[in-house]
Amino acid sequence: MRRFVALFLCLAFCPAGYAESVRLLFAGDIMLDDGPGRVVAAGRDPLAPFAGVLADADYRIGNLETPIANGGKALENKIVVFRAKPAVAPLLSRYFDAVSVANNHSGDYGKAAFLETLGHLDRAGVRRFGGGRNLADAHAPLWIEKNGLRIAVLGYNEFKPRSFEAGPQTPGIAWSEDDQVIDDIRAARAAGADIVIPFMHWGWERETEPCERQRVFARRLIDAGADLVVGGHPHVTQGAEYYRGRLIVYSLGNFVFDGFDFPEAQHGWVLRLTLDRQGLRAWDTVVAHMDDEGVPHPVSGVKSPCGDRADARAGRLRVCANP
Repeated sequence: MRRFVALFLCLAFCPAGYAESVRLLFAGDIMLDDGPGRVVAAGRDPLAPFAGVLADADYRIGNLETPIANGGKALENKIVVFRAKPAVAPLLSRYFDAVSVANNHSGDYGKAAFLETLGHLDRAGVRRFGGGRNLADAHAPLWIEKNGLRIAVLGYNEFKPRSFEAGPQTPGIAWSEDDQVIDDIRAARAAGADIVIPFMHWGWERETEPCERQRVFARRLIDAGADLVVGGHPHVTQGAEYYRGRLIVYSLGNFVFDGFDFPEAQHGWVLRLTLDRQGLRAWDTVVAHMDDEGVPHPVSGVKSPCGDRADARAGRLRVCANP
């Protein structure tokens, strides 16, 4: 009712061209093989504990850290490989509107399984970005049009193997080539994006602080026109900061994942953003704790980074307790 009243008042009194805010959610690594896969096979829902948090957003994005396929062959020269069953795709669609496939596990079972993954996602109604049937498809933005706002989200991977990269006529992921990423940001802006967000798969695993490469490149992306930068891959959270009044969240850590024996990898952040045409209005992170099966549970009362537009302009971060 409150949102309806706000919309009515805006239509009656706001100037032409006004856009409502959009609540956008990012989750970290989603791996639906192994422990979480067994949960699904047993008829249980590994995302149910987070249903309320995920439902309270206009658009929800995660990093799909596994192919979804029956076919394909595991890469022989890769130590850790994942492959989730197709049954996880409809479950994923209950909670997520889109996923990035720009990561170092999308190609674990080869290009045939990668193409099968894209098909399962398409049929389930889950949009995907950061990978595709060819190079142009892999670099195409995820366009989100909500409440009069146009948001472009771009996905890139820069952790080996590079053999997963898409070619002009071959399927694969979008590789993080510096000049290409910057060109994509500028192209999205030229195509009418009000907000541009690169979603990066970068950094070193288990490192709780971003490396110099992440810090330098994040700033270059903002200098090139990105409104904020979100990252993942290290399996741990890596902190957040403002640069030129714009937010950088270096790593969200894990969201649905098992098999880690150190506490930092058993906690992740779910990032909640409120955006309008002026950029980032407010944001916070909800702490997710993964149990032994890799199922995430929201942790209440735990302090995690948050902020608003005033904090961004002042270059200041705060901590807030999760609800």
